[in-house]
Amino acid sequence: MVEATAVATALWVRFDRAGQAGFGRLVGDAVEVHQGDMFAGPTATGETVALSDVALLAPTTPGKIIALWKNLRGLADKLGQTPPDEPLYLLKASSSAIGSDATIRRPSSYGGRVVFEGELGIVIGATCREATPAEAEAAIFGYTCVNDVTAADLIDKDPSFAQWARAKSFDGFGAFGPGVATGLDPSALVIKTVLNGSERQNYPVADMFFEPAELVSRLSFDMTLEPGDLIMCGTSVGVGAMREPENVVEVTIEGVGTLRNRFVQ
Repeated sequence: MVEATAVATALWVRFDRAGQAGFGRLVGDAVEVHQGDMFAGPTATGETVALSDVALLAPTTPGKIIALWKNLRGLADKLGQTPPDEPLYLLKASSSAIGSDATIRRPSSYGGRVVFEGELGIVIGATCREATPAEAEAAIFGYTCVNDVTAADLIDKDPSFAQWARAKSFDGFGAFGPGVATGLDPSALVIKTVLNGSERQNYPVADMFFEPAELVSRLSFDMTLEPGDLIMCGTSVGVGAMREPENVVEVTIEGVGTLRNRFVQ
């Protein structure tokens, strides 16, 4: 679902139309189709398609997904944790990525709690390595809504090895979208998460220990970040299990819109 109330310079989406993937800028209820590279001077084709005539895909095809842990003061305080000295993160399988309105299904190999986590997502738009915060900010293409779904009971199932990557990498567990908003000031953004019509999360980006440009800078000293890569910035209080036979999770960020997905047991 797309409900962007603009502030963004543009909202870029990817879509499927009759089995063919495309991308473009969302304007109202239509997509202005573009060609070329979304991150490097895409050009308009002159064609416009109605949003109702296409299915939204994950807005990029990330080579890697980086997911942050303990990056929000509110959740750290609730858990009695001290602020981290550096970003704490894991890598999540890129094959977990899905877009808005896609259905997330319970993995056949797992019967425990499945938890939603509404978050801000950073999409990288230019190759970024050992970048200063200013260089990192210039390498950020835009921002998106994220549901960092987690098989919570897997993490500590084996006391000898924390299974973070497995718990977060099942197909469909990396929902993001509906698009990527460019030109937003992330410091003013608020993340709201609604489960089955009930608001569960409402917290500001300003509560992050590492704001987006600093986060990208620090991560770029660990690994090269590339166009399309997704950084899930971490979540705050209010996460919880999806217990109904069918659950609807909506993550909303003003200027980006609403990421909506069903989780089916």
